[in-house]
Amino acid sequence: MCARRAEGSGRKGRLAKRAAKPVFDPCPPGQIGGTYRLLTNAEITRIYETALRLLANLGLGDVPNRLRTDLLNAGAMDGDEGRILFPRMLVEDAVAGAAKTFILHGRDDARSIEVGGHRVHFGTGGAAVQTLDIDSRAYRPSTLADLHNFTRLQDTLANVSWYTRCCVATDVHDIIDLDVNTAYALIKNTTKPTATSFTVAENVAPIVEMMDIAAGGTGAFFKRPFMKAHISPVISPMRYGEDAVDVVYECIRHNIPISCITAAQAGATAPATLAGFLAQSLAETLASLVMVHAIKPGHPMVFSNWPLVIDLRTGAFSGGSGESAVLNAASAQVSNWLGLPSGVACSMTDAKAIDAQYGMEKGLTSLAAALVSGNLIYESSGMTASLLGASFEAFILDDEMHSHTYRALRGIEVTDDNLGYEAIIEAVTGEGHFLGGTHTLAAMEHDYFYPTLADREQPITWEENGRKDAWDMARDWARDILAKHHPTYLTPDQDAEIRAKFNILI
Repeated sequence: MCARRAEGSGRKGRLAKRAAKPVFDPCPPGQIGGTYRLLTNAEITRIYETALRLLANLGLGDVPNRLRTDLLNAGAMDGDEGRILFPRMLVEDAVAGAAKTFILHGRDDARSIEVGGHRVHFGTGGAAVQTLDIDSRAYRPSTLADLHNFTRLQDTLANVSWYTRCCVATDVHDIIDLDVNTAYALIKNTTKPTATSFTVAENVAPIVEMMDIAAGGTGAFFKRPFMKAHISPVISPMRYGEDAVDVVYECIRHNIPISCITAAQAGATAPATLAGFLAQSLAETLASLVMVHAIKPGHPMVFSNWPLVIDLRTGAFSGGSGESAVLNAASAQVSNWLGLPSGVACSMTDAKAIDAQYGMEKGLTSLAAALVSGNLIYESSGMTASLLGASFEAFILDDEMHSHTYRALRGIEVTDDNLGYEAIIEAVTGEGHFLGGTHTLAAMEHDYFYPTLADREQPITWEENGRKDAWDMARDWARDILAKHHPTYLTPDQDAEIRAKFNILI
């Protein structure tokens, strides 16, 4: 009896230890990718040379006057019909002078990340206008309350390295109120690096004022910006967007890192052939880089070349397709070949439910982007329904998926100890198995990731536990976090000062 009690107590202790965060994390963010290579160097060179030809001979249209002046001063040339041309030397100067790595600051410095090289980080993006309701499991318009809830939910998830607002508060109609309340939701509910978008350039300065309050005083945010901007200054095919260009100027003036996003659609705003798509999309993202170079050389910019795919039979967006997987992976490979911090998109499942299609599409696209070493992998958490929806349960499931991906990236460490020569001899000449051996116990802590949500029990145990599927498990987990995690990342004085100056709606 005593022996059984001791054995049971020991088992409980082991189970509790396994449930706790391990001393050694077998799959932390920032793993090194780059082993998957879709394109040869010769093929990348051909894509790059085609992009340079497009920039030199076709150039960009709809160039705002201020930008035209800056580009001409930097070495661009006037083309036909108001277009502006980019000589090869100008493009290569912009690439050479670009920031190759930089820090995305969190308000908590321990949560800051370094962008560039071959480090892989998953984060969020998107502008979902619908939320998959956690109670009804039906889609409804996204609200400002949803944005606050998504932000504090992801604050607890280790594999979301930075947080961009994932949904649009459709219940906020004034554009300054929308931008201000979006930024407020981020700084109130997380200290990770954040990102947002600005509807118009005039909204940048007020939000910087809010960031200064959170950072501790006037000018503090400029010195250590903890929010980057998502901007699409180039509109496919091959033209600038004036409003977005104005936002670029304002963000650079306030020292805000920017992610210049090219989001062409294959067969619609870019060629349907994958190689042709990559050439045009690369040219457009290089045009964003040259723009930044002309305004402020070396300003931190994520080279966000996001290939988007449509189903050519219907015109519907196809974010979870194999074509989307290879295009985004190839885009990251080309960006890394240029030595630029890469940003691509993945996990843009077309599934509406948390089902087999959801899991297949997210796993396929996110692993491909990570293996190529996409530095910042956007849209990778929480998105559903071809980016139209965001889901609390999806955030939970995606976070566990990213752990598996990081474990795959970590690979296999071949050392004398890991080869286990002595352990093999000991097992064969001893008890005939490896269970309970010191070598096995060490490997258990260092080599393996143990998921929380994935069910590895026998069918009878699953039946006894209520036959829960992944959606059920993730819903319970998300509800628990939302019930318990209410961060207070703004002091009462900071919150009061912000509310006195801005129309904060929650």
